[in-house]
Amino acid sequence: MNNLIDITESFGTLYHPKSALVFYESKGTGKEMYVEHFDMDKNGTPINAHPLTEREAEALAKALHSEKQKENAFLKSGGILPTNILHINPNRDKGAVLWYTKSQKRPLYFIDGLGIPSGQAFVPAMIWQATKNSLRVFALMGNSRPTEKTPLYYAPFFNIYEDGRVCMGSVNINIKNSACVEEFTKAWEDYFFNSYFSHLMGENSPVKGNCVSLWKDLVGTGRTFPTPLLKANNKTLKNLLS
Repeated sequence: MNNLIDITESFGTLYHPKSALVFYESKGTGKEMYVEHFDMDKNGTPINAHPLTEREAEALAKALHSEKQKENAFLKSGGILPTNILHINPNRDKGAVLWYTKSQKRPLYFIDGLGIPSGQAFVPAMIWQATKNSLRVFALMGNSRPTEKTPLYYAPFFNIYEDGRVCMGSVNINIKNSACVEEFTKAWEDYFFNSYFSHLMGENSPVKGNCVSLWKDLVGTGRTFPTPLLKANNKTLKNLLS
């Protein structure tokens, strides 16, 4: 038990101290400020103290400006706003995005207990509504861009509550404060489809019929999703905007 193993290389991106600033202030009414710059040796010990140079001050200002830009980039578009984006609240703390995706083939993963093989299958068109920490999903009957009057259907998947909230289980959600809207939506779609479906939430099936049988018939077959099996939930897109 006394053998120590260095696992820091497994942590991902590592940041090492490179320099440090010490601010000095004179006493009295006419206070003056003096800034001293230290380099760091390989052990993180301050060395080579010297007054902050103009070049070093410019580098510091540039780094601070870049960080400010990242903070202001949350849910902004990286270019022209994608046409599948329906609504954006860019607030850094309460930001949310509403978007839709057309019917597509995605890899789906199921726990062994469901008896459904994991594999590729077509999923219906979907409505997604997400904040940095939560996700709601619904199904659509067609691929057309939805309007406020477009009816919503229960998403035909496991791990979803009746109100559309997705139970992400032990999935580690990490949406960066600097994520643009394209990164944000892609991250949530990947979190959703790359996690394992495990159980139904509640007593009712989200589809007309048996949900397990539905996906057994679809996975690996290349068949389009049978939209007549979608179950209406008596809501429209407008309900998500209120």
